[in-house]
Amino acid sequence: MYVIERNIPAAGKLTPEQLRDISRTSCGVLKDLGPEIQWVQSYVTGDKIYCIYMAPNEEMIREHAKRGGFPADSVSKVANVISPKTAE
Repeated sequence: MYVIERNIPAAGKLTPEQLRDISRTSCGVLKDLGPEIQWVQSYVTGDKIYCIYMAPNEEMIREHAKRGGFPADSVSKVANVISPKTAE
């Protein structure tokens, strides 16, 4: 699992149509890359989008970004996942 930080000025102001188009582009690239890479979810903030992906390596994440025309300013492999359940 990877967390990708994408610096996109005014990302939080993207319209639903723009977000749909970005999503469609991403899904098209994912289809071409094959089942090893999966987009789990993304979080849109003011000037960034944080994406969660499942992939075998960082290179595949960066290839997706390159083909889709998306920035991948930071790609971090998730070492562990915690939640309130972790405290139990």
